[in-house]
Amino acid sequence: MSSSAAASVWARIRLADRRDVPNIHRLIRQMAEFELLTHLFSATEASLSDTLFPSPALPPFLSFTVLILELSHSPFSEDSDAPLFAPIVRRIDLESAVEDPEAAEFASPRGEGIVVAGFVLCFPNYSTFLAKPGLYIEDIFVRATWRRRGLGRMLLAAVAGQAAQMGMGRVEWCVLDWNVNAIKFYEDMGAEVMPMWRICRLTGPALQAYLHEK
Repeated sequence: MSSSAAASVWARIRLADRRDVPNIHRLIRQMAEFELLTHLFSATEASLSDTLFPSPALPPFLSFTVLILELSHSPFSEDSDAPLFAPIVRRIDLESAVEDPEAAEFASPRGEGIVVAGFVLCFPNYSTFLAKPGLYIEDIFVRATWRRRGLGRMLLAAVAGQAAQMGMGRVEWCVLDWNVNAIKFYEDMGAEVMPMWRICRLTGPALQAYLHEK
């Protein structure tokens, strides 16, 4: 895709693989910058590749799973290498052309002028109250150029639809309390924001202090 998008684009959500790691890494860095959390960002392409795409591969949605959001000027060709997750494709009509100054940087490894615009990362959890597994969304992110065009909704709907299809009980995620736009977006999607819950976390030295407590 060139730096100037036409007034309509084709959007595709597909299962990520090792070839997508450089773009995933760049997207996570942008997300850390947006959330003012770059001091916590230490992931590398190598560490992402090793942990997200181990060998042998683990089944999607039963382990760490990344879905990639791509955009193209023209309809996508059939993806014959997608037996585990059928790609979701939509035509997105835009009010006007969109300039994407990062188009070259976020070129898809699939070629054909396709550009990566975002991603969602999820993994399974479990609800004892429901006695059902669910999916937890660790990250959902769309690059700034492509926000407010229904693409975040498309990503979230992809995860929710997969959870419903698998008979899971719920989909959960966290949102920063200052991100009022995201909170409204999630509420408009039908999500209940849970103000009474707080995240508890052990990490870094606090986690390592338990290394020998067995």
